[in-house]
Amino acid sequence: MQADLAAIVQRDEQAMKRFYQALAPSVYQFSMRRLSDPVQAQEVVVEALYEVWCHAASFAGQSSIRTWVLGIARYKLLDKLRERYRHQHVSFDEQLDSPSENPAEPECDAPTGFERVVQREQHDMIAHCAGKLPPDQREALHLALYEDMLLADIAHVQACPQNTVKTRLFHARRKMKECLQRLFKDVDGPMTGVRHD
Repeated sequence: MQADLAAIVQRDEQAMKRFYQALAPSVYQFSMRRLSDPVQAQEVVVEALYEVWCHAASFAGQSSIRTWVLGIARYKLLDKLRERYRHQHVSFDEQLDSPSENPAEPECDAPTGFERVVQREQHDMIAHCAGKLPPDQREALHLALYEDMLLADIAHVQACPQNTVKTRLFHARRKMKECLQRLFKDVDGPMTGVRHD
């Protein structure tokens, strides 16, 4: 990606196409976690990567390229949220999308109808609990779990100190654990998929 970014500075359209294909999926998923709107999430992808095309030379190398692009995307999606609030008066407290199922699984390994119901319920519970988190905590958790980012990278994207990220992740995990425990309290057997750190 570094070579493509250098080529983009020189207005290499093929390099921009490769760069777009490499980063668009991450930007889209990141945006969907906050916007929950495919159209607006795609707009963020286009706007953020157009910003790269226009200002590729501004990359200072203080973070990874992906972190830099997600930082740009964050400002774009916050603009969308502010616009949504001003014109539609809806809450910023959007639910995280539940993990998508893999449609390409072989039929012999496909879950039974009961297993699908259980999986759907678990996904809905996680989405429900994540949807109750404050936006900054939910965003930090997404970057840590779905983007596999280090604290320094999350701090760069969220434009805050690393200690703030640690605090957000600590509270997010605690709230998720407490929420899921409440939802699972009537279910027999041990909880699964809940971190106890």
